[in-house]
Amino acid sequence: MASATLDQPVAVSFDVPVNGSRNLWLSTVLHVAGNRMGLLGAILLGIIVLAALLAPIISPYDPIGQHPGQELLGPSSTFPLGTDDLGRDLLSRVIFGARPSLIVGVLAVTIGATIGCLAGLVAGYTGGWLEALLMRIFDAMQSFPPILLGTGIVAALGPGTLNVAYAVALAGTPGFARLIRSSVLAERRKEYVTAAQSVGVGTWRIMVRHVFPNCLGPLLVHVTQFMGIAILAEAGLSFLGIGTAPPNPSWGAMLNESRAFLRTAPWMAVWPGIGLAILVLGLNYVQDALRDALDPRRVNANM
Repeated sequence: MASATLDQPVAVSFDVPVNGSRNLWLSTVLHVAGNRMGLLGAILLGIIVLAALLAPIISPYDPIGQHPGQELLGPSSTFPLGTDDLGRDLLSRVIFGARPSLIVGVLAVTIGATIGCLAGLVAGYTGGWLEALLMRIFDAMQSFPPILLGTGIVAALGPGTLNVAYAVALAGTPGFARLIRSSVLAERRKEYVTAAQSVGVGTWRIMVRHVFPNCLGPLLVHVTQFMGIAILAEAGLSFLGIGTAPPNPSWGAMLNESRAFLRTAPWMAVWPGIGLAILVLGLNYVQDALRDALDPRRVNANM
């Protein structure tokens, strides 16, 4: 893939060819859209993201507002998804509960990918003692189970959506670093890198402008995978009571609150569970479609 897209520009400016990049991205988008499960996943994600963004407009009630005398009501025309033990509307809480999951997913991916990609890029391209040092640090981080590491970080920082995002991002950084490092190790031995070095192109320019763009395929797949993991981690930490602080709605916290009412009001657990399942399922479908679209054999056949 790298030699097909970059051999020709190396002789001129060592930039990734604009038309080739656009064709690759267009081909990827069209492939995902043409994949029935990938399209379904994108639609599910779009619905949840749109609902979260428009939550103050489309929610029928205040998500933390209580309705005395309306506790533990089943689905009805007044409360379409029922109410919880405090008389709060479950539809409003489910809609607003998508926000912490998406915030943690986006922030954790952004922070973890930024730090991990930078570290992996430097380690893979420069090698030597710096690579050894960075990899040993990530080995030490990965020696702890992710949920244990995340719990410890949140316990130290305090509960809250942003703190959960920081904890999940830190736990996921080694995965991004190792992925980019392995891709860079394969790319740095190719002819376009040697040609760039021979005419004096700077190290950072080679890494950022030429090597890193050829590592984006595996990275995009890992991003969608890690976002699902981050969302589940937020739900798990909120379920344990160290995630999103009550009374703000969170799907994990709502599942925890429903445990005492599984027999008398099972709908308290059903709706946040369905929301969480739909979001993660949509991400998995998009991930599978991206993996197929960015398969090197298919990409090389289309170049």
